[in-house]
Amino acid sequence: MLFREDHKTVEKLFKTFEKTNDEDTAERRRIVDEVIEELTVHAWIEEHHAVVWMLSELKTMDASHERFKAKMSVLMEQVRHHVEEEQDWLPDVRRAMSRNRLQEFGAQLEGAKGRTPRDPLKVPSAASK
Repeated sequence: MLFREDHKTVEKLFKTFEKTNDEDTAERRRIVDEVIEELTVHAWIEEHHAVVWMLSELKTMDASHERFKAKMSVLMEQVRHHVEEEQDWLPDVRRAMSRNRLQEFGAQLEGAKGRTPRDPLKVPSAASK
């Protein structure tokens, strides 16, 4: 399912970030930029405004800033909690919907991903904060 693939992609990036050390600011920036793009799309589809706001802060923060790693840690904690919650209710969704309806829903989500902003600063709710 689309959400599960998004979650796997982001979790892999989180683990890569966690393996970096404080001198790896360029690598941290690269990883966070990729996380920002992935999560902006996902958050836009699910309307997670708080996540988009955090992504916009990370987007404009220098990777060597003393709070950069801490902000990323908070984001990772929130996203991991969200993934756990989704794992609780996604099986119910799969049982409640027919196979055809699930495929239609997946196609709609995939189409929405192609139309969503990948930059949190271009998401109207984050830009106004």
